[in-house]
This record gives sequence, structure tokens and C-alpha cells, in this order.
Amino acid sequence: MSSGAFLIGGGREPEQVLPAHRPFVAACAGGPIACLIADEGEGVDADRWRTTLVDAGADDEDVRVVVLSAQRAIADADVDGVAGIYVAGGLTPLYLEVLAGWRPPAGVPYAGFSAGAAVAAEQAVVGGWRSADGLPVCPEESGEDLDVVTVRSGLGLVPFAIDVHAAQWGTLGRLVHVVQEGLAREGWALDEGALLVDGEIHGTGAAWHVGPDGRVRRVGPS
Repeated sequence: MSSGAFLIGGGREPEQVLPAHRPFVAACAGGPIACLIADEGEGVDADRWRTTLVDAGADDEDVRVVVLSAQRAIADADVDGVAGIYVAGGLTPLYLEVLAGWRPPAGVPYAGFSAGAAVAAEQAVVGGWRSADGLPVCPEESGEDLDVVTVRSGLGLVPFAIDVHAAQWGTLGRLVHVVQEGLAREGWALDEGALLVDGEIHGTGAAWHVGPDGRVRRVGPS
């Protein structure tokens, strides 16, 4: 499997989470993993993310937790010498803020969970729930504290847009809107439990591909 970008649509249950994480941990070949978590102001549940990686096969001592915040953006030293980079979930606009202007080192496997997957894109779907003319494109509670659908420059690891929690949060409509409006050329909307690697879906969840022509096709796990 690829040593590049491992994009995970979310999920809480072990039967969703572990199959989606094991390929990334295996790609890290037993080396250290930088686990990047954004603090929204109320602290972070570092044990959740560490336990997920350990249960997926990483050694506990190899998981290096790095807490980022609006006051503490990422630094190159945070990922120095690591065999993999894992970007956790949370508020997508904050993750884009703390990672702004940074690029993962070439050749180092990257895994993004939920927000971490969204920001990996060349054009990142940051949030929002209605179009510029005020029409809803997804549930308001899926807007990530944003009103109008917002797309910004992401990490550029993949050339298509990513949306997450597709079936669970109703975000497929937002991604279709993004492509139809020309904000991204194409995109993938990932269900919880879905892992996207090299254009293939793995794990326990499905996904929807929105092509440049606006056509939508559902893709199950390989």
C-alpha cells in the first residue's frame, strides 16, 4: 500500500477506527509517529489518539504527541526524524490555521483523520453549510462554525477536495456544491470508517467520488 496520504473519514467505534488506521501504522515501519492535535481551548484528549495508534499496531513509546493551538502553530522540529505524521480530528478551520504554510516532509507517510483528512487537500473544504446565495447544501450543524461554504489552500498532498463524515453528517451535498462551483476540480466524500489511499477505499466505510463533470458514484471498500 502507498507510503503517501492515508485519509480517514472519521469514526469512533473500534470496528471503524482500527481497520482504517492499521495500513498507516504499517507504512511507518515501526518508527516514531508525530501525532498532531489542535487544542480548541479546552485541552485535548491525547489518550484517545495515542490509544488509537497503539491499538492499530504502533509502539506506545513511538507515538510523539504534539499539541498545537491558535497560539502555537506547527514547527519543523515537531516532525523531525519521524517515520509518519498523523493529524487528528477536531475543528477543521483551526487545523488549517495551525498548519498554515507548512508542508509535510517528502516521503513521510501522512494520515489525516476527519479534519486532518480535509486539510490534506490542495483545495481544502474548511466548513460552511450554505451557498453564497444562502441556500443550504448540508446540515447547519455540519458547518464547523462557518456559515458560507469555505474552501482554502490546504497542504497539497492530494489534488482533489476531501469532505468527511459524509453519510453521518450529510456533507456529500457540500462537496457536490464545491465541485459544481469550480472551487475544486473533483473530490471525495468519506464516510466514517472509510480510508482513502491512492484512489481506493479501504476499511469498513464507503465513499462518494464527485467527478469533474459533477457526477457522483458510490465506492465501497476494496
